[in-house]
Amino acid sequence: MPKISVEIPGELLDDLDGHVGDDGKFVNRSDAVRASVRKTLDLLDEIDARHDRLDPADDEASDE
Repeated sequence: MPKISVEIPGELLDDLDGHVGDDGKFVNRSDAVRASVRKTLDLLDEIDARHDRLDPADDEASDE
């Protein structure tokens, strides 16, 4: 899996950390960021579909 580096404002990181760990929904920061990116991309796909902006090839790839 490729690795990336991002700069995140402290207040956003503090909020993220509140959802990570034994009492949180995510086991670690990476898991939380991956889930957030997936959810955001899904939402963007839904918006694009409503506006007929999805490329049919992209739609087929997400079905696999």
